[in-house]
Amino acid sequence: MTNTATGLNDLDRRSFMTYLSVLGIGGTGLWQRARQEGSVTKDMIAQAEGVFGLEFTDEERELMVRNLNRNITSYEALRTHDIPNSVPPAIVFDPVLPSMKLPTEEREFRYTRPTGVSRPANLEELAFEPVTVLSELVRTKQVASTELTRMYLDRLKRHGPTLECVITLTEERALRQARQADAEIALGKYRGPLHGIPWGAKDLLTVREYRTTWGAKPYETQQLDDNATVVERLDDAGAVLVAKLTLGALAQGDVWYGGRTRNPWNLEQGSSGSSAGPASATVAGLVGFSIGSETLGSIVSPATRCGASALRPTFGRVSRHGAMALSWTMDKLGPLCRSVEDCALVLHAIHGADGKDPTARDVPFNWDPEIELSQLRIGYLKSVFDEEPSEQQRESRAADFLALDVLRNLGAELIPFELPDDLPIGAMRIILSAEAGTAFNDLTLSGRDDELVRQGPGGWPNSFRTARMIPAVEYIQANRLRTIAMGALESRFAGIDVFVAPTRGGQTLLLTNLTGHPTVVVPSGFRENGTPMSISFVGKLFGEADALAVAKAFQDATGLHRRKPERFV
Repeated sequence: MTNTATGLNDLDRRSFMTYLSVLGIGGTGLWQRARQEGSVTKDMIAQAEGVFGLEFTDEERELMVRNLNRNITSYEALRTHDIPNSVPPAIVFDPVLPSMKLPTEEREFRYTRPTGVSRPANLEELAFEPVTVLSELVRTKQVASTELTRMYLDRLKRHGPTLECVITLTEERALRQARQADAEIALGKYRGPLHGIPWGAKDLLTVREYRTTWGAKPYETQQLDDNATVVERLDDAGAVLVAKLTLGALAQGDVWYGGRTRNPWNLEQGSSGSSAGPASATVAGLVGFSIGSETLGSIVSPATRCGASALRPTFGRVSRHGAMALSWTMDKLGPLCRSVEDCALVLHAIHGADGKDPTARDVPFNWDPEIELSQLRIGYLKSVFDEEPSEQQRESRAADFLALDVLRNLGAELIPFELPDDLPIGAMRIILSAEAGTAFNDLTLSGRDDELVRQGPGGWPNSFRTARMIPAVEYIQANRLRTIAMGALESRFAGIDVFVAPTRGGQTLLLTNLTGHPTVVVPSGFRENGTPMSISFVGKLFGEADALAVAKAFQDATGLHRRKPERFV
């Protein structure tokens, strides 16, 4: 009998499925049958060729049989070892090409201290203030850290269930840290602008004594005896961790094992993903700032949906030790805040090598909040701005053009800029797919991927299984093309410091995540339905200061980041 969907008769189909199971696809029964039948055959190879886009002769298949069976023995040996998610591969990605020269001069860190700030009669009025304001109130002892901490904890308890943005409150730890901050500040031991400021962590960061669930049912009770480097560095800066916030399960989307995180501007919408909780909680005034992660849009997307000011730093700028691994060559950690300068304050506290993440490196971050735009060479992604927008894009594209007008009015001379257009950028996405499938290999082989909420074609279970069919050769070829893309984009940056782009315009998001370039996202306007839109500023490698400076100038001129979702005011 022939299966019309696949063109395989039942015998061929069984042979094909047996081969897939030997590769790790399918259930225990198929795996056992493969072992019972003894070996891979020429017929199995012939059936599998179509999956990989290959075609061999019968003589070539005959030669392959012995080696493939030898490979299966190797696969079985590898699977006898439990490899924790925290163990990286021995191959390390570096976005810095040999010809690049990175900055070495480190200048004194300067930031804006607002004048004339005073304590309001109702402390909750501070819930939406940026860190620059909160820190000045704490530094001048007008507001105690314990007061801010209790206020944010109360808001998390009241509004967290509505937004479905909180996994674990770290109340005991937070109050202990806040009391310590108050005691130190009283003695004149002020650590800096994050001292005493409450913040929230995406729940893929380990915090000793608390669960780290990765937003996924199979890990709901997981407790890892470690602190992520960013947690330790924020502890050192005196910041107060008040909550572990939601993420889409295993860093995909906004659906987690407890529900769907909501957009504070429209509760009918999810907050997008996967830094869903950090974006939602920050914009709703439940934390002073938050830390999220991005592999392919997981900071940029929820920041856009919720209206946060956010930074995805250069790959290697911030240590990922203690963070769930999804893609070792693409994962990045960064802040989601209520202002651009807040992002600079947080990056200053968390960046640099730690001796634990082999990709993290020490490169100076010299933030200058007063730099003139005329001192920077600013490009704009001309071909995307010139595209005829779809009906769904009309509102956001109008806001994009207004952003360019704002920058010109501020004295910026905008230079036409284009991304490399002769490379198969979309095809390189298999790098993420292959690495994610590897990161959760044990979940797939154990069958516990069935416990994840999303089970459709785009869900992780299907993606992880599909990833096992990506040939190692093609994964390496994609990474070789990635090197070419890195060089091509670097050459385009020769004439500019920063470029402005519609947030979802062209291949910007995928390409810059592959090359490791930093991106700042800020609100660019609001649709008729009241939901935010964003514009993106992309910097050179380790050029966050310039990208943040342009974004800050735009933000200061528009004030769009000061709007608040009415339901949570």
